[in-house]
Amino acid sequence: MPRGELVIASSRKLEMIDLTDRLQQVISNIDDGILYVYNPHTTAGLLINEGADPDVQRDILGALGRIIPNDYPYRHREGNSPAHLMTAVTGSSVTVFISRGRLQLGTWQRVFFCEFDGPRSRRVWWKTIAG
Repeated sequence: MPRGELVIASSRKLEMIDLTDRLQQVISNIDDGILYVYNPHTTAGLLINEGADPDVQRDILGALGRIIPNDYPYRHREGNSPAHLMTAVTGSSVTVFISRGRLQLGTWQRVFFCEFDGPRSRRVWWKTIAG
């Protein structure tokens, strides 16, 4: 089972970073199987969503900011409780089928690393399972 790590550098507090092309390179020599991507950070998420229109990414981040307020009386002393909650909403992993050396994503779908407490240097781990 091939596995590895991608290093990600975020540049803003809230940011969606498209990992799709990097992940496609990782699996290009795998004919058939599954790609599992895991994020070990508690203030960043992973998700699959539309990548064609950047307004969708802005809408996702904007709506998360409204759903999860900064002014709630959080008890966590580090001051990044909203980031933890945004991660709980988006999740920490994605799974994508591989067929004929290609990620099996919908027409507009892309895989995003979601930074909620940046800027930071981050990493995600990936593993493939042959099918």
